[in-house]
Amino acid sequence: MNRVGLFGGTFDPIHRGHLTAAKKVKKAFMLDEVVFIPSAVPPHKEGSRVTPAADRLAMLRLALTGTNGFKVTDCEIRRPGPSYTVDTVRFFLENAHGKTQMYLILGHDAFLEMHTWKSFEKILEQIPLIVIRRPGGISHSGSISVSALEVFITTNLSCDYRLSEDGTRYQHPRLKPIHLFQNTLLKISSTDIRKGVQSGKSVRAWVPETVETYLIEKGLYR
Repeated sequence: MNRVGLFGGTFDPIHRGHLTAAKKVKKAFMLDEVVFIPSAVPPHKEGSRVTPAADRLAMLRLALTGTNGFKVTDCEIRRPGPSYTVDTVRFFLENAHGKTQMYLILGHDAFLEMHTWKSFEKILEQIPLIVIRRPGGISHSGSISVSALEVFITTNLSCDYRLSEDGTRYQHPRLKPIHLFQNTLLKISSTDIRKGVQSGKSVRAWVPETVETYLIEKGLYR
């Protein structure tokens, strides 16, 4: 069975933290492919300044050049209107070839906004999640301690989710599982990168060299 991870986001810009997380998830879940999906108009960022989709797409393609098992798609950019995840999931499931198991990869912060997404219940009915969570979310000391993440899931998504005995996923009698991926993320944020460029600093430590060259030549984030 082909195993594919769908990794959506604004990617404004793509940085080494995104790439490292994707590589670790790909290995841990034995994915054949991770598909990066830059959003066109993120609904949660309407009214805020977002770099043109064509530039974010170009930087993604530069960052993924030469990588194995990574690809980028412009399916959300080509679709008119806001980029709703439920529509993207439906698109990939309907266009899957052969036996394919798909996962939706989410960062911790994006996951904590999921209850505000359009038709989030439908997403949970259709595709398992992989949540890249921060250290210290859930501890084990004989019994499972209540965590902010667990409270969020049972309060905002479904009270029927239960943590598995090994603490790696939340299971539900009807909805798809929510897998937890513990990762010590590189302390990089797209916001800090944009601020760094604006102040004239080099951001090569945070983004691939080709991406830094592109955003400088295009005058982005100035």
